Amino acid sequence: MAPPPDPAPDFTTAQAFIWHVAPDRLEPVEVVSHVHLTLLHGIDSVRDTLLDNTRRFAEGYMANNALLWGARGMGKSSLVKAVHADVAEGVPDLKLVELHREDLSSVGRLLELLRAAPQRFILFCDDLSFGGDDEQYKSLKAVLDGGIGGRPPNVVLYATSNRRHLMPRDMIDNERATAITPGEAVEEKVSLSDRFGLWLGFHPCSQDEYLAMIEGYCAAFEVNVDPATLKAEAIEWQATRGSRSGRVAWQFFTDLAGRHGVRIA
Repeated sequence: MAPPPDPAPDFTTAQAFIWHVAPDRLEPVEVVSHVHLTLLHGIDSVRDTLLDNTRRFAEGYMANNALLWGARGMGKSSLVKAVHADVAEGVPDLKLVELHREDLSSVGRLLELLRAAPQRFILFCDDLSFGGDDEQYKSLKAVLDGGIGGRPPNVVLYATSNRRHLMPRDMIDNERATAITPGEAVEEKVSLSDRFGLWLGFHPCSQDEYLAMIEGYCAAFEVNVDPATLKAEAIEWQATRGSRSGRVAWQFFTDLAGRHGVRIA
């Protein structure tokens, strides 16, 4: 009684797609919300690693699945979108497909659509994590190196998470403490993160890095502010937020640009 799945779209019509279920379909995204790669400061090492991995994949060579984990607001998802945009300028057949966490159980059907296409795909799962009774992680193993069929050669998975092992640390400790065989209690879930070839860590930024982010935005969008005033206002902004990150830097710059009458495209 369920409606039949939609056929695979014409992948040449867009650079990015979002996977939906009920019915299964890939919805094209006309304009991807992303920042330019040069605007991402304080993450040079992970930026270069992910960019190199993505370029190899786009050119048809072997590449690793990547787990971007760590501090919130430090540009994990922004980096994935920025890297895709940068590489896709030279290789238009590289597509970005967003898969929502709640739709992981349908990933096998998505992979069959992508496997049959001539393009190459970055499967992007943002803010990935699992709870104690969550079984969705088993579906994700099909995208990694598990299963008889394996991962399609034209698909690579990039996932972001605040947790290195994709589950809360207290849950790992609790299951180890209460299980009859502690070593096996969380092995299945923890092994999921081990299947990512690249672990790229994002750490809280220093005040100098935070200010460098804002200065980079000002230079890119031609917002001219006295350096001393800019520094004082930026520090006051992060103090009122009680945190310092790339997201906080962008939020401050958004406010600053608005006050100076500068439109951000």
